[in-house]
Amino acid sequence: METLVTKQAPDFEAKAVMADDSFQQIRLSDYRGKYVILFFYPMDFTFVCPTEIITFNKRLKEFEKRNAQVIGVSTDSEFSHLAWKKTPVENGGIGDIRYPLVADITKQISRDYGVLFGEAVALRGLFLIDREGIVRHCVINDLSLGRNIDEALRMLEALQFVEEHGEVCPAEWRPGQEAIQPTTDGIALYLAKHAKE
Repeated sequence: METLVTKQAPDFEAKAVMADDSFQQIRLSDYRGKYVILFFYPMDFTFVCPTEIITFNKRLKEFEKRNAQVIGVSTDSEFSHLAWKKTPVENGGIGDIRYPLVADITKQISRDYGVLFGEAVALRGLFLIDREGIVRHCVINDLSLGRNIDEALRMLEALQFVEEHGEVCPAEWRPGQEAIQPTTDGIALYLAKHAKE
């Protein structure tokens, strides 16, 4: 499978359920100038999906303060998304989700992002898209494996650090930690300093 990383994110136009429960036609390109966390999930009214969707919602302010828009996508209809939002969490619903949930009923968006599984549902794909619409990071999980929202946030922070400082971020880098000058001397100094950790 060819990766989308370093390429222009496939644009799309589709119906979404918005934070206020309205239906709206949105385009990915509407969010140009912001970072986008575009994540796919298999299906409404399932088991792992609500844990991810609700966790993204709980952490939403952390993404928003970094100029990032979170958008969820599945192959369900906007009517199914709304019904799931309207179902109380204690009854298997997702409650008051404050970011768009896109209806990919034609499955074309999932197909374009390489996450369509068995021509039926989307795998758990997550794409970090920069302000120019370029995919800078992606991860795709099997249906039964939930994602780590901390890691999505860390990758956003790393991308913003690299854009601002021109340095590169080593494994497990976190804001406030040392980065690496992208030179032979820079990596040698970093490795020598951290060799005994």
